Amino acid sequence: MNIRENIRPGGRSARVQASVHKAVRDLLSTMDRGDVTIPLIAAEAGVTPSTIYRRWGDLQELLADVAVEHLRPDAPPKDTGSARTDLELWAEQYADEMASGPGRAMIRDVLSSTGTETRNAGKCCGYTREQLQAIAARADDRGEAFPDVETVIDHVVAPIMFRILFDETPAAAGQVRLLVEKVLPER
Repeated sequence: MNIRENIRPGGRSARVQASVHKAVRDLLSTMDRGDVTIPLIAAEAGVTPSTIYRRWGDLQELLADVAVEHLRPDAPPKDTGSARTDLELWAEQYADEMASGPGRAMIRDVLSSTGTETRNAGKCCGYTREQLQAIAARADDRGEAFPDVETVIDHVVAPIMFRILFDETPAAAGQVRLLVEKVLPER
C-alpha cells in the first residue's frame, strides 16, 4: 500500500502538498536539479523534512509527483472545428511540450520514480487518453470519423515519445502531421 493513497484530499494535506510542490518548482527554476534536496524543499515550503519523507518517501518520488501534477492538462484540446486539425494541433503541442528541456526532465522524473512508477506513468497516460477522448467525442458529435483512441496512442503518441526518449531529434511538426495522416487520412 502506498502512503499517498491514504492522504485525505483538502485541508492541511492539500495545503502541504501545494506548498511543497511550489517549493520544488521554485527551487528547480533557480538551481541545478542535482543541488535540490529535501531539506532545502522543506525549508522553502515551511514544513519539516520528516513531513516530506512521510508523504513522498524520497526526493525522486516527490519530483515524480510534481511532474505528474504539472503534466496534467489544464484545459481541453483546442476545438478547431475539425477532428483532423484538432488532433494535429494537439499532437504538435504535445510533441513540443514533451521534447522541451522541462518536458524531458518531467518525463525522466516520472519514469525514475521507484515505488509508484506504474501509478505515475499511468496517470500521465490517463491524461493523454482523456485529451484524445475529448477530440474523439467532438468528432463523433460532428459526425466525423475518428480512430480508436488506442490506435492514436499506438501510432501518434508512441512514436513521438520514442523519439523524445531515444532519439536526439524529436519529431518535428511535419513528422507529427504525417503520423496523424496515417491514422486520420484526408478524404
